[in-house]
Amino acid sequence: MTTSDNGHHEPDIDDHSGIETTGHEWDGIKELNNPLPRWWLIIFYVTIAWAFVYYIFMPSFPGLKGIRNHSERVNVTEDLATLREARSELASRLLTTASLESIEQDNELRQFAMAAGKSAFGDNCATCHGVGGVGYPGYPSLADDVWLWGGTLDDIRLTITHGIRSTDEDARFSQMPAYGEQGMLSGDQINDLATYVLNYSEPQVNEEALARAEPLFQQQCSICHAEDGTGDRSQGAPNLTDAEWLYGGDYATIRAQIWNGRNGIMPNWGERLDDATIASLAVYVHSLGGGETSPQASLETGEPENIQ
Repeated sequence: MTTSDNGHHEPDIDDHSGIETTGHEWDGIKELNNPLPRWWLIIFYVTIAWAFVYYIFMPSFPGLKGIRNHSERVNVTEDLATLREARSELASRLLTTASLESIEQDNELRQFAMAAGKSAFGDNCATCHGVGGVGYPGYPSLADDVWLWGGTLDDIRLTITHGIRSTDEDARFSQMPAYGEQGMLSGDQINDLATYVLNYSEPQVNEEALARAEPLFQQQCSICHAEDGTGDRSQGAPNLTDAEWLYGGDYATIRAQIWNGRNGIMPNWGERLDDATIASLAVYVHSLGGGETSPQASLETGEPENIQ
């Protein structure tokens, strides 16, 4: 703007466009005082009007429910109740359908069990067993067909419910002695035993160590791992002949296991999860590892049972 001789401010008109300026100028470029587009103003006024209408009809301020008495909290509660009702029906069918075969024959029930089991696995199990049950050193892989306590649906469900070496009185329980830590065997004897165990999956040339360890293994280890090292599921004793290792299969790791007798703990989820969730978890875990249908099924098909 410019000031006239009488003191009044007169608008500053841009010579090129003939439009009034705001009075701002940068490097010789003046800012034009163009009006807002009409369509923009219309939308702006409509949003103001809509805000007043919304304020009246809908909850828009703490304590004000609006004349429509609408509540998303109530809607969510109702939707969750409907979902729980639908799930409870499927959960009831899952619990009453005990065998894996009958669950797999019911496509709707199997889809529910797999979806619920996958979700529960991610929330409760993946931290130790990894996404998809791939496992970590010290935490068994569930994505193979190697099972310490058996791979049937009932076996898996029992392990999940009561845990391993947990506080549950019905927990699966096995204990590997700490032969070195407790002074049960000398360092040389443990060295020989580590060589002997490694020989099952990776042939060793130290014949003298193998000969010395043979009676030691039969005396100290065969009661759990069997005379031929194939293990015993009833005790949770792993198969030592299949090159599948919980902590690692190199000499140093095997020796450390014999010396320290590491015994991992799995929580008893029966105190934290409901029966339907545990059943769903069992179905999901079973699907990861391709577990057996039942001991009888393996006998009928003539397939040998994997001991670990």
